[in-house]
Amino acid sequence: QVELVESGGGLGQAGGSLRLSCAASGSIFRVYTMGWYRQAPGKQRELVATITRGGSTVYADSVKGRFTISRDNAKNTVYLQMNSAKPEDTAVYYCNTLVRRQDGIPLTTWGQGTQVTVSS
Repeated sequence: QVELVESGGGLGQAGGSLRLSCAASGSIFRVYTMGWYRQAPGKQRELVATITRGGSTVYADSVKGRFTISRDNAKNTVYLQMNSAKPEDTAVYYCNTLVRRQDGIPLTTWGQGTQVTVSS
């Protein structure tokens, strides 16, 4: 069993900052790519940012220069630092990760989601 626990969502103001965290736990041999996705009301879930185990990152154009994804491999944790937040960043943010379990089976897992609301 592999579980992702997200934290750090909430209410912020336009131009302000928020920081999300997501920790993977359970029967894990190794955590590979970790990422954040978001889904706004009435819209499809979209990629926000991903980071490989080696630290290579990919960002959606809409967040480049404002958001920073990072990870701590020792803690199996990924972070999303959200700066210069905009009201259009309001969404439920989901953590996603690819792991190899202790039994060798690869598994993609989603977190339960954390609400981020940015007021104007």
